[in-house]
Amino acid sequence: MGEKKRIRILHVAQAAGGVDRYIQILLKYLNKEKYENIIVCSQDFKKKEYENLVVAFEQINMQREIKFSDLKSAKVVRKLIKKYKPDIVYAHSSKAGAVVRMADIGLKNVCIYNPHGWAFNMRCSERQRKLYTLIERLEASFCDVIICISDAEKKSALDKKICPGKKIRVIISGIDIEQYEMRKKNQLTRKELQIPDDAYVIGMVGRISLQKAPDVFMKAAKKIKESIPKAYFIIVGDGEQKDKIIEYAVENNLSNCLLITGWVDDSMKYVELFDIAMLLSRWEGFGLALPEYMLAQKPIIATQADAIPYIIRNNINGFLVGIDDVEGVYNAAMKLYADVELCNRFINEGLVDVYERFNAIRVSKEHEVIFESLI
Repeated sequence: MGEKKRIRILHVAQAAGGVDRYIQILLKYLNKEKYENIIVCSQDFKKKEYENLVVAFEQINMQREIKFSDLKSAKVVRKLIKKYKPDIVYAHSSKAGAVVRMADIGLKNVCIYNPHGWAFNMRCSERQRKLYTLIERLEASFCDVIICISDAEKKSALDKKICPGKKIRVIISGIDIEQYEMRKKNQLTRKELQIPDDAYVIGMVGRISLQKAPDVFMKAAKKIKESIPKAYFIIVGDGEQKDKIIEYAVENNLSNCLLITGWVDDSMKYVELFDIAMLLSRWEGFGLALPEYMLAQKPIIATQADAIPYIIRNNINGFLVGIDDVEGVYNAAMKLYADVELCNRFINEGLVDVYERFNAIRVSKEHEVIFESLI
């Protein structure tokens, strides 16, 4: 008997950042003997990061915003689907989902869509929200399965009547615990970054954008600095609001106690320096930073946004505060600063959660079950 043909999956993605990491980890742990993977992605992705994960890497022009050029992108994607003849086409994120489901109409394969956070849950105008909802409803019929990365995401889909519940599968996101355990710890020192040894470091990981609320982080930082003179703040990431954040820091005398790293290959090097870790998102499909904080053994302050309360249980493995609640962030930080036992309790609960609930190996295995049920 000849070698059994592997199932070919063509992944399409526009948004980098968390989606990029998600796909890399998913492909890392998929069974290489059963599956071969191809990725079609925007210019924001790096080919070298997929060298041992895919048999083909294609980059196309795909913009984040809804534009007339989406039709052109769909035409290119359709040609690539015909070229590679995949068994499964898997669209990651809202933009890729819109483009792929147009491109794949009438072609013979299984189509899967993973929004990685619904566009209609973003902070946007009511007109935009209605448009995003309409697009999702119209295109839901052009895929076989929708994978949600949290129970909150599934609930949003059902509330908005995007599709029947039987079309939705939930695979809770996870992180690469094995990779973290194998890496060298404490690769960065405070001295290298010119952070005082006695500083109380409060940090966040995420795009410096409206979604991740860096403005709230900085307003809370101002209040915290007044109460904790040795406080120091780190933002691990980059984004369109960076200049505004720097301007705010200058105006409020925070420049000498703020580090903005820009995009980094290993955010955990910086997380290891934190005394408190924050994720203050205004909306969030999942929030991969949260289990990463847990794995790095950091007490967490996060917002009650979308999927976050499914990860952070208030006063058990972290503090939950309201969206845009600067005072709430400040009060939570002061409680953690004053109470070492509370910090340790959050850390211990978080460690149990990350190992039991958020392992990326499980994510890949659950995908395999879905893939094989559809082929």
